[in-house]
Amino acid sequence: MLGIVAAVLFFVAFLINAADLSTNDVFSSTNVMLLGLTALALHVAGIGTGWSRRR
Repeated sequence: MLGIVAAVLFFVAFLINAADLSTNDVFSSTNVMLLGLTALALHVAGIGTGWSRRR
């Protein structure tokens, strides 16, 4: 699940950068990209990967 979120955030960062949109400092392409990297790191660490069975 977090892998999909990371992909969406990377795509939004790419669109902001490619369209050369002027956004405020919070939604700059670098900050959105760093949020995507954070989501990707959490996904690779095994957090938010989906349903799991506990025994």
